[in-house]
Amino acid sequence: MQVGSRTQSVPAQRRSMDALLTVGVEEEFVLVEASTGHLANRANEVLAGVDRFQVDLQPEIAQYQVESASGICTDMGELRDQLATARRALVERAAQHDARLAATGTPVLGLTMPTPLTNAARYHRMAQEMGALTNDLAICGCHVHIGLADDESKIFVSNHLRPWLPTLLALGANSPYWLDADTGYASWRYVVWNRWPTSGAPPHFESAAEYFEARDDIVTSGAALDAGMLYWDVRLSARHPTLELRVSDVAPTVEEAVLMAALVRGIAATALSSGATPPRVPPHLLRVALWRAARDGLEGFGIDPVTGAPTPAATIVASLLRWIRPALELAGDYQLVSDGIDRLLLDGTGAARQRRAFARRGRLSDVVGLLVAQTAPV
Repeated sequence: MQVGSRTQSVPAQRRSMDALLTVGVEEEFVLVEASTGHLANRANEVLAGVDRFQVDLQPEIAQYQVESASGICTDMGELRDQLATARRALVERAAQHDARLAATGTPVLGLTMPTPLTNAARYHRMAQEMGALTNDLAICGCHVHIGLADDESKIFVSNHLRPWLPTLLALGANSPYWLDADTGYASWRYVVWNRWPTSGAPPHFESAAEYFEARDDIVTSGAALDAGMLYWDVRLSARHPTLELRVSDVAPTVEEAVLMAALVRGIAATALSSGATPPRVPPHLLRVALWRAARDGLEGFGIDPVTGAPTPAATIVASLLRWIRPALELAGDYQLVSDGIDRLLLDGTGAARQRRAFARRGRLSDVVGLLVAQTAPV
């Protein structure tokens, strides 16, 4: 891995790390038929009665998708409670309409193509401009937002997150099945999503001004309708004063969503407190590292962000944990993260557990059953 010839300025937020960084999580889900496990186009009906739950639940681009968003949190226990409340609300509403909620990066059984779009002008314009790219958007991610004081801090942290994007993708891999078949990938969602012209890893930016210039060039080109369609794996949020990580599949369980949030905050806090120059991973190496992570998940090999050599993914995760341990301990998150990683190494990622469920009897319906059971909070 190469280090840039210029030293990026250390953001002002480095000088005030006594307070914990805020965090929030958005989760996307699919609705499936209670009887068959196929996609259920009932988002409108499910969301019609959610106001009484006092949680942020929204439609997504497809009529079989729903989304939840936590509030602004500083404590991972608080975040867990909010995500669990949102999932319970969606589980309850789905059941009232003969549907089930499933946290999976891609649906296991069946696919409605072209995508039945939610009736919103923006989505229809996206379909008009992007054509067949919108035909198979039955994909669901987990988006982690980190509150940062200024745009330079966001770019600084983004550059530090960039080498760890493949590791975070591997940890969150939860989409091996597509069109009733095993794709051979741990995260097929990531492969599907990378067809879009504004997706993938962002460049290494020297400043916020350079980021905004690139964003404006992309919008002017027509590859994005607006800043909200800049779909990089980590980006400056177009709607919130946050840095948004978008690389991971939706987490199978609330606990795994919280684990992802704690890891991302740990990386951000470590970057800010160290003030170290963010390493530059060459774009070609980062691209193949992300492909490898999408294929192998945590169970296979990754590309070491320091050496560039193929390395067991678990070894790379251990390196990440060592690097961010002081920040995790300061936040009171170290045990949560350490235990969560140990569980993934022992039980497997969401992708590995989906495959294990299928292997027992060779039935994809068993995979759907697992997903529905995992999605509901304990």
